[in-house]
Amino acid sequence: MRRTLAKASLHTALNLAVFALIGTAILAFTYNQTHERIAQSVEAEKLNLISQIVSQDLYDNDIINDTLKIQPDVLLGNDDPTTAYRARLQNKPSVLVLEAVAPDGYSGKIALLVAIKDSGEIAGVRVVSHKETPGLGDYIDIARSNWIKGFDGTSLARYTDRDWKVKKDGGQFDYMAGATITPRAVVKAVHKVLQYFALHHDVLFAQQGKENK
Repeated sequence: MRRTLAKASLHTALNLAVFALIGTAILAFTYNQTHERIAQSVEAEKLNLISQIVSQDLYDNDIINDTLKIQPDVLLGNDDPTTAYRARLQNKPSVLVLEAVAPDGYSGKIALLVAIKDSGEIAGVRVVSHKETPGLGDYIDIARSNWIKGFDGTSLARYTDRDWKVKKDGGQFDYMAGATITPRAVVKAVHKVLQYFALHHDVLFAQQGKENK
């Protein structure tokens, strides 16, 4: 009887192990099949947004391949290395596109692309991804509102530190009534990106060529 029970238990354990192995293999296969596609989709969307904020008359180099790996920095809000895209005109620095994160959105992190001209003036800002409440936070998305274009032409020289707030807080930036957390987070993040750019300008444009291998 004991031998029969032991045999049954062993058989059950082996079946469970086989099912677990098969399940793990299926999950791994699915991940490998979808992960690359998702990454390519995200990259394609990112490049589409870059084309919106860096006009073609501002560069004559291969901006997609003239990149720099950026390490995590509190001013960028990034926990992992990101990529900076460098636009040049006649071999001179023109525009830098930095990836940044506003960590304090209403519903979590807001991923951004910030294009800054060599002069320190913002060429454009776009939201790459967010989880803000539909109807309230969606207006930071260029597909639904022009609010994000309010950063165009702004700079550290044009606005003081006190200006880099929404109007409700005494700053220069508009906001949607009843929804101040989202724009407040984006404004603060863009301000920090400008500070990062000012501190590291020479290093960011120092070397030409692809460096995110």
